Amino acid sequence: MSKSVKFLTPLVLFLGLAALLFYGLGTDPRMVPSPLVGKPAPKFTLPALNNPSQTVSDADFKGKISLVNVWASWCVSCRAEHAQLMQLARELGQVQILGLNWKDDAADATRMLRTYGDPYLLSAYDPDNEVGIDWGVYGAPETFLVDGEGIICYKKIGPVGPGTWEKELAPHIDLTTKKCKEPS
Repeated sequence: MSKSVKFLTPLVLFLGLAALLFYGLGTDPRMVPSPLVGKPAPKFTLPALNNPSQTVSDADFKGKISLVNVWASWCVSCRAEHAQLMQLARELGQVQILGLNWKDDAADATRMLRTYGDPYLLSAYDPDNEVGIDWGVYGAPETFLVDGEGIICYKKIGPVGPGTWEKELAPHIDLTTKKCKEPS
């Protein structure tokens, strides 16, 4: 091997690695594509958190736009987003907010809702991650936008904050038809 090839090989490897790292700096680590977007929400039936004799299921999505918020009382970010969810529940009359209480203790979860308010029309109780795993949940909070036909339009990872509805969620749904918008 000639001297110039020996010299250029580490330089080419270094430049390739530097380019890869530079590309990684421009990506958002919270933007994890979900294979469920554009597909029907997974079928499920769970007991309601506040009334275990009542059930919450995928049938609750039919005909309505739904925000399905995965939350837990032990989740610091869930508490941080709670006031914003309360505001959205008051302001978004044609959008129902459903909770998926995930890997939590029922007493702690109901105490949190009594203390801070309950933004959820219904909250399903999933202490053992039976449904969360089908939805691809790997952390709380996560929020799914589901159209009136039960199709998942968008998945948000992390807390819902001011402007989340307008900037991240609303662009994915047609409020008139209650259907997902085609990606632009």
